[in-house]
Amino acid sequence: MKRPETKPETTDEEPKSFFWWEEDTLVVNILGKPSASRDAIGKPKGTQLMVSVTEAPRLGRATDHMVRFLAEEFGTTPSAIEVVFGRFNVNKQLRIKAPTKLPSVFQQTSL
Repeated sequence: MKRPETKPETTDEEPKSFFWWEEDTLVVNILGKPSASRDAIGKPKGTQLMVSVTEAPRLGRATDHMVRFLAEEFGTTPSAIEVVFGRFNVNKQLRIKAPTKLPSVFQQTSL
């Protein structure tokens, strides 16, 4: 799904949304919650999207699990998701190349 390049709205150079498009790549700021009772995409919290995963935060395993979970949610492969930063942290930024579907939280939010 080809998207026009859009940048987040900024005030003092801070994005107002938790996601934006760079051509066909979706960039998403994540606030992760490891060791949750279930894998789930939550609601936006400021400029981050809450994502819970069941995996414990050991050696990046929670992030790896999150990438696999989100790949299915976005209709893509795990290799199409790049962890820009935050592999060992709850604050992350992901780049999702050419997602074929969007979870409802993205469809309810407009830039």
